[in-house]
Order: sequence, then C-alpha cells, then structure tokens
Amino acid sequence: MEIIGLTASPQSSGAYALILQESGGSRRLSILIGAEMAQSIALEMEQIKPPRPVTHDLLKMVIEALGATLVEVTISELRDATFYATLTLDATPAEVDARPSDAIALAIRFGAPIYVAEAVMREAGIMVQEDEENEEEEEEEMEQADEEAAAQEDQPPRPKTVRETLQEKLDEAVRNEDYERAAQIRDEIERLSND
Repeated sequence: MEIIGLTASPQSSGAYALILQESGGSRRLSILIGAEMAQSIALEMEQIKPPRPVTHDLLKMVIEALGATLVEVTISELRDATFYATLTLDATPAEVDARPSDAIALAIRFGAPIYVAEAVMREAGIMVQEDEENEEEEEEEMEQADEEAAAQEDQPPRPKTVRETLQEKLDEAVRNEDYERAAQIRDEIERLSND
C-alpha cells in the first residue's frame, strides 16, 4: 500500500483520514486517526525535521540502537470498527501489536512496506473509479507542464502563493517547536487543498 493522502475528516472533529491505495491497484483504504498521529505522519511525509525527536523518531532510534530494523507493517484485522496492525522486526520472530497510525508512522520513517490483509480490504476497502484516477493523473501532468514552462521562460520570480507562504510559516513553527501553531497552519493548508 502507498500513502496517498492525509485529510481532515468531515465526520469527526479533530480527526484525520489517512488514505492508503494499493500499489498498482485501484482499491483504497481510509483510516481515521487523531490529530497528533496525523501531525507525526505529515512531518515525516513532508520531510520536516523538528529540532527534537517526536515520539516516532524516538522509537525508531531505540529500535535501531537495539540493533533491529522494521521489516514491514501489516494492517491485519478490522474488529468492531477498529483496525489492528502488527510490526515485523528483523530481531524477533514475534509480531508486535500496534495501532495502524503508529505502525504507519514508523513504516515511513524506516522506509518499510505497508501491507493490508485481504480480509480487511474486502471489508473496508473502496474501489476507485478509473475516471477519478485519470483526473488526478491529468492534474499532476498539467502542474508539471506549468512548472516546466515557467522554468524555461526565465521570468522574474513570481509572487508566493498563499500555500507557499503557509508552508514557510509551518516550517518555522516546527523549528520553534510550536506544534499547536504548526497543526493550525497544516489544517489551513489542507483546507486550501480541499477547496
């Protein structure tokens, strides 16, 4: 599975939807996670390094200090509307029970693959229409063409977009360890993206 999105959940205040999609497939899985977990995942996805390690950075350092590495994570079960996950470490044959959000936060830090059990995908997976996939690909291609055209024209620098300005403020808030402000700015960026 690949992480394709992290968005504020319209159903639950303060919750986020972490969206996974099959590599080379058309099924998606949406998992509701808390704001703190979303922030930890977003920081790593955006390659923003806080001045001090957040919990998942710390756990990664502890695992590595013990001479182990994370091999893979698996979202293994869906029971009573709750997802369950396991961590597979190379140092032990036993799987470690984990919340899917924690498992995924660690997976992206280790570069480990994320798997979902077929039974979970059958029960909670969503089939994506080809039209939606094609629209996303077309949008990406158009953005890339616009960027290439702007670079070739050798124009004076364009004014910063609202999103770029907010991203700079987010980076500064993270550097200053003002995570509450960072979360507010991230939410504003997501609202812009959704609009």
